[in-house]
Amino acid sequence: MTADAYAYCATLTRDQWAWEFLRRNPDYQRDYRAFIAIWRALEADYGAPPDRDFSKWKRDPRAYGPLPGEAEVATPKSELCTVDDERVLLECWMGAKWGFYKFPLDPACIAPAPDELSWRPPPQQEREIEAPYRLDVAFDLSLPLPPQLEAAKFRLVSRAADLRRQGYAAPKTVANQRAHWTTMLRLLDGAAAADADATGLLDEARTLAAGGYREIPRLTQDAHRPINDG
Repeated sequence: MTADAYAYCATLTRDQWAWEFLRRNPDYQRDYRAFIAIWRALEADYGAPPDRDFSKWKRDPRAYGPLPGEAEVATPKSELCTVDDERVLLECWMGAKWGFYKFPLDPACIAPAPDELSWRPPPQQEREIEAPYRLDVAFDLSLPLPPQLEAAKFRLVSRAADLRRQGYAAPKTVANQRAHWTTMLRLLDGAAAADADATGLLDEARTLAAGGYREIPRLTQDAHRPINDG
């Protein structure tokens, strides 16, 4: 692919960037192929939404997750599309596994429209923080908290300023990561040579495709025009 093939990256939103990495995940590609084959078979038998015969559709065991050979997802039932017997509809199982709410998208889809993407909050789990970005702050709970919180805030702001002076993106935003991520996509696609200097970047790209993409929607779009997280 030529550099022009990545020109669309200049206008991607944070949600679209997350999708760019997910759609390059080989496991997602495999799941989508299995999912869409089942979905089309169901449509052939019962019609396509919104005109399908859902009463028959929901009686077909193929309509429910997990995909053959896969396991249930560890997601609260309240966040899943279930029927009376609490089975999870296949499209919702896909979303729960891969972190989105909308209908599963074809990996061939580039820059989907905003109404086609809706990301679930990333799993709450401890993750390793890159050394330059880590700042440990201690509090003495035997003393009043307000002045300690103000002091901690000052340390955080000062540390972020120090990082920026050293050339780090602090905080990371879509705007200051755009060129970095575009290079990652080119490496994942084989459009850029993965030489010794790019090995670390390729590993980082694979980490984003494997699940790190879920953190991207948490970022601010750019330094001057934050996007509402609501």
